[in-house]
Amino acid sequence: MCGIVGISAETNVAGEIYDSLLMLQHRGQDAAGMVVCDATGQLNSRKSMGYVRDVFRQNHMEKLTGNYGIGHVRYPTAGGAGKEFSQPMYVNSPYGISLAHNGNLTNSQTLAKELFQAEMRRLNTDSDSEVLLNIFAHELGKFKELNPSPGHIFKAVTETHKRCDGAYAVIALITGFGILAFRDTNAIRPLSLGIRRGKYRNEYIVASEDASFMAQGFIKERDIEPGEAVFIDNNGKLSSQQCAEIVQKRPCIFEYVYFSRPDSKIDEISVYKSRMRMGSKLAESIKRSHPNHDIDVVIPIPESSNTAALQLSVDLEAPYREGFVKNRYIGRTFIMPYQEERKKSVRRKLNILDLEFRGKFIHKKVVKYFCP
Repeated sequence: MCGIVGISAETNVAGEIYDSLLMLQHRGQDAAGMVVCDATGQLNSRKSMGYVRDVFRQNHMEKLTGNYGIGHVRYPTAGGAGKEFSQPMYVNSPYGISLAHNGNLTNSQTLAKELFQAEMRRLNTDSDSEVLLNIFAHELGKFKELNPSPGHIFKAVTETHKRCDGAYAVIALITGFGILAFRDTNAIRPLSLGIRRGKYRNEYIVASEDASFMAQGFIKERDIEPGEAVFIDNNGKLSSQQCAEIVQKRPCIFEYVYFSRPDSKIDEISVYKSRMRMGSKLAESIKRSHPNHDIDVVIPIPESSNTAALQLSVDLEAPYREGFVKNRYIGRTFIMPYQEERKKSVRRKLNILDLEFRGKFIHKKVVKYFCP
């Protein structure tokens, strides 16, 4: 799972992409990147390992000029951890395509072999994002058009859907032509479209989560549908088309349980409200199995569970207490690339408030993990 964003506007978009990536930092902290395109078709890019604030310094931002562009924050689920895996990834033919991907292809190894044996495309990494980029580039290149129409682009997406299995929310920049966004046929990964009125035309944002829209003056238009593609050309004209015959909406429940920001809406479902309902459902289950429960307090492991725990405490009429103090200067441990690093960081991130636990039974695994 990663965070992706694309913006098309009348003026330079690098600053707004940067702000959007900061608000998507919870979706990936291994690497960050951005590519923007100006009116001459010149690409300006920057990507590296690390947090958004560290990858983009003032001297980098001054060089990132262009009125449409895309950005990415990476959590390494497929491929290794290194600068070569940073996104957006780029292929020069056809047109020069930069791609930011959130998701996982389940048939990436098979596709990688096909790309070399049948299409003579050599990949530089074992990243499924590079596979997806080359599949789309190959399908778009079949038309051999100097100026591809939205119809050509949508047909290439259709063929990409036929070949790729798994989860993928994609935002691609086609150099000199515009921004393309599409979502897999099951809509497993989130992707939202926002709009605002510029001086002369509409301006658009596409992102993994809509939480950043309001702060930058965008109004959420809608979610990208499963199998759908949206193309915003370099003049700000938006086109969309359903590019798959068989679609069904099967969003990843982990987005609601843990991964997404509570102030986001995914497929028109509030993440915050869904977590409240989870707390109520858990309370109902406890009441059925232990109608005379002796629960003293409800204590969440911060922070994603806080909302559910608060609702649970209300429904069970048990006090809500904070038994763990979180060090907010430690990154999100779940998305750290190595298990040993995750374990060490959890110990640095969470401290027990012993007065909430003293004299109570605590499972030995919890005590051993946090109090070795």
